Amino acid sequence: MNATTTRTTPQPPTVVEPVIDIDGMLRDIEQYLTARATAHPLVTKTTEQLIAEALGAPAPAAAPARVLPGRLLRVLPDWVLSVPAVRHRHGGARPVTVTEHLELTAFVIERYGWTQNKHRTRSGRVCILGAQAVLFRLGIGDETTVDCAGQRLQAVLRSRGCTLAYHRWNDMPDRTAGEVIALVRAAARTEAAR
Repeated sequence: MNATTTRTTPQPPTVVEPVIDIDGMLRDIEQYLTARATAHPLVTKTTEQLIAEALGAPAPAAAPARVLPGRLLRVLPDWVLSVPAVRHRHGGARPVTVTEHLELTAFVIERYGWTQNKHRTRSGRVCILGAQAVLFRLGIGDETTVDCAGQRLQAVLRSRGCTLAYHRWNDMPDRTAGEVIALVRAAARTEAAR
């Protein structure tokens, strides 16, 4: 009896990276901004509400709740969030300071992961510019805020003797996520001290 055995190599498992969770990101950003808006950590009202209350002014109307992007927008590329109709539906523009923008940039990198040589991966990992773009497209900050944050990042690099543009510095082969987050946080601290 002659038996022929055929060996087959099993296919490697397919790794599917998760799609960026815009709902979770917006929720976390809103919690961060709400927490920063109070005069003191033990105070539950915003500084604006405390001032209005002290002056006897009527309480400001509550801000409309953000409608979080649904599943379709989580699957589509994040640039879709910058379409005016979509941006308006999901809360429109939210002004933030340069310090807040930089802190949120570090938060996005920490939460979704860091990458090099591209703004964003399919799974949501971002470089510094990619994190800034996600925030901008979500309506968190404006062009001036992003530009000032970039200038602050450049100033910190210059103070360390580095002449590379911060996005090129991010893409250097020996760079680590920890170094990138540390740079962004240092820029936020520098801005806060101004």
